[in-house]
Amino acid sequence: MSRKQRLSADDWLRAGLEALAASGPEALKAEPLARALETTKGSFYWHFDDVPRYRRALLDFWRDLASGTPAAPDEKAEAVSLLHKLMRDGFGGDEATETAMRSWAINDPDAAQTLRNLDLRRIEYLQQVLRQLGVTNPDIARSLYAAKVGMATLSEDAADQDALTTLVDLVLALR
Repeated sequence: MSRKQRLSADDWLRAGLEALAASGPEALKAEPLARALETTKGSFYWHFDDVPRYRRALLDFWRDLASGTPAAPDEKAEAVSLLHKLMRDGFGGDEATETAMRSWAINDPDAAQTLRNLDLRRIEYLQQVLRQLGVTNPDIARSLYAAKVGMATLSEDAADQDALTTLVDLVLALR
């Protein structure tokens, strides 16, 4: 007889990110998560005192996953390449989860604050990359970031990626 491996808090948090991306914040409850993980609610409460604390832990978990950025480039050619990569691929992580986080943040102050802090860090990083290219207006980084975030809400069409590439090329031509 094989025993099921004990779930960790990270297992519950990963399941929460999947549930959030698939069904929104209403899915972030002990019972549906336990069903998805084929376990009991007791396992959930072993790791988390209650659902609000779980949600806070989920926001922190996602923030840590989504906040990584590569080292700032030293050379202009690297900066150009990195800027194109960021606009093409984003800052890592799953786009569906990020979109779900943005939806959650509309009605949840903790999610909104987490997202606001992450957005500010990412914009500061873009400013750093752009400064390496001689683009010092901070509004350019904010505009590029807003375009990337906004494109994620549109259909996944090749034209969206082409539009972002054109925007980056336009910014690079202005320097």
